[in-house]
Amino acid sequence: MVREIVSIHVGQCGNQIGRAFWKEALAEHASANVDGVFDDCMSTFFRNVDNRTNRNVAIGDGRQPIYDLKARAILIDMETGPVSETNRGELGELFDERQFVTGVSGAGNNWAHGNVIYGPEYNDELLEAVRRAAETCDSLQSFFLMHSLGGGTGSGLGTYLLTLLEDHFPDVYRFSTVVFPSEDDDVITSPYNSVLALSELTEHAHCVLPVDNASLANIVASWDSGPDLRPVGTGTSSGFDSMNSLVARLLTDLTASMRFAGDLNVDLNEITTNLVPFPRLHYLLSSVSPLPTRSSAEVFDGRTIPPAAAGFDGRPRRMAQMFSGAFSASNMLMRADPRFVAVVTSCDCNGTGHRLGWIRTFVGAYLMASHVCLPRELCRRSKFLACGLLVRGEVVVSDVNANIERLAAELDMVHWNPEGYKIGLCSVPPVGTTQSLLCLSNNCCIM
Repeated sequence: MVREIVSIHVGQCGNQIGRAFWKEALAEHASANVDGVFDDCMSTFFRNVDNRTNRNVAIGDGRQPIYDLKARAILIDMETGPVSETNRGELGELFDERQFVTGVSGAGNNWAHGNVIYGPEYNDELLEAVRRAAETCDSLQSFFLMHSLGGGTGSGLGTYLLTLLEDHFPDVYRFSTVVFPSEDDDVITSPYNSVLALSELTEHAHCVLPVDNASLANIVASWDSGPDLRPVGTGTSSGFDSMNSLVARLLTDLTASMRFAGDLNVDLNEITTNLVPFPRLHYLLSSVSPLPTRSSAEVFDGRTIPPAAAGFDGRPRRMAQMFSGAFSASNMLMRADPRFVAVVTSCDCNGTGHRLGWIRTFVGAYLMASHVCLPRELCRRSKFLACGLLVRGEVVVSDVNANIERLAAELDMVHWNPEGYKIGLCSVPPVGTTQSLLCLSNNCCIM
């Protein structure tokens, strides 16, 4: 059965990630759907509208021609700029303007302004947009929320919307992809916004996929020695577009098994069932391997995008290297090391210790940071509650199992879930590479 996902982009950050995500999704389907028909795969993210009748075209036998693709998306911001930029851009025709919810003055980087003032004020408009999107679905499975935690609209209105979805659509999964601010963020209220938003995310989301600007920036900076960056939709380098493409890659890999064929498909309900042992422990650390060398999605103009133009390093990699990279701190989209955590807060190791960089843990409801240099003996292994390994490309189960056994000695699983691995195999790789791996770790290093 077709299972649909409605994506909700809140605030400037959420809408910018959304543009990268939809370009990535279009590029994948253009590459895989060579016949150019509207099938079950496309129905997850898109609906097919006949402009003559302004009605959705049923999938039928899966051979329906594409009339007018519309994204299953809602664009929200309390300023008109980000939504207008999307509407005026190359993807503007992909979105239904009735699914825009905008304000004028913005939330002023204040969580309370977005949650307590704008939330109730725009309550009816938000519900109407969600209801309209849900009614176009045959079997709605999940809402994907994309927003930041540092600003006022993303943190405040984004979490208010999360509570609305819980009240009115309690049986539909709520996945939140949230962007944490960096230490040198210029918004002075961002720590407070993050604390307040995290409290709401813990209570009302089924699953949270946190990423942070510092990790994304470090990954993008490492590309400088590789091919010239070609960010999403432009011909010049842009760090934010490249960072957004990493988050887009996370989301497309997460949903690949829903959209494409594979030997071991993984549905979103299996993510929450197998990787979230307790309702409040639903923060999943994500990593991708191999890392892209530059932005994965180029301008979509209706043609199939060849791998060479899509921006990924398509060089063959050993399977063992790909799996080892997935558990490396340098591949994490959140600045954390799932294998080690610090047990002391400071140490003078005279330059001979093991540098963990910024040691991050959840303290209360916010990420606190301590810049310390620790010897390995002053660190302990961080516990894994569960681990999901979603592989794309021509990979066999035996290779996956062999690599899990090889890495098991380094990964400290809790004693009550020693075999807590969830494996997914999707036959269709991302555009421009032959194999890829998304690792989702429910790990104590971010709890």
